Amino acid sequence: MDKAILLPMLALAGWTMIIWLWMYATRLPAMSRAGIDGTRMVGSTGKSLRDDLVAAGEVKASWVADNYNHLMEQPTIFYATALALAVMGEGGSLAVNLAWGYAGLRIIHSLVQILSNRVVVRFAVFALASLCLMGLVVLALSLASA
Repeated sequence: MDKAILLPMLALAGWTMIIWLWMYATRLPAMSRAGIDGTRMVGSTGKSLRDDLVAAGEVKASWVADNYNHLMEQPTIFYATALALAVMGEGGSLAVNLAWGYAGLRIIHSLVQILSNRVVVRFAVFALASLCLMGLVVLALSLASA
């Protein structure tokens, strides 16, 4: 097993945990400012909480939660692909560079979404990260079928 391909995967997993902490560090105070009592919430969804926070003028607190949710979506493909490449012993420079490119761009995407939320910038960074991921998937498929 080649461990070099695992480092960018673990870096993104670690970043996701940082975003989880950041989410609660911003969301709980925002809920308090908005007069939302979490102990009284029953059957609520993330969307309804987001809507309540936005209505109370606490939109930036929801940006962090939105980003955390985004880190639970496409990166799952990244994790599976990086693990497959590691199992296949593929830790060559192309795979590792694509993996670091993906992880780095997703971290940049997080920062853009949380700090400014400029959609055009977020989209450009997301598209570049997606290209890195596509390259990883194609590489993994070519190695698995060889």
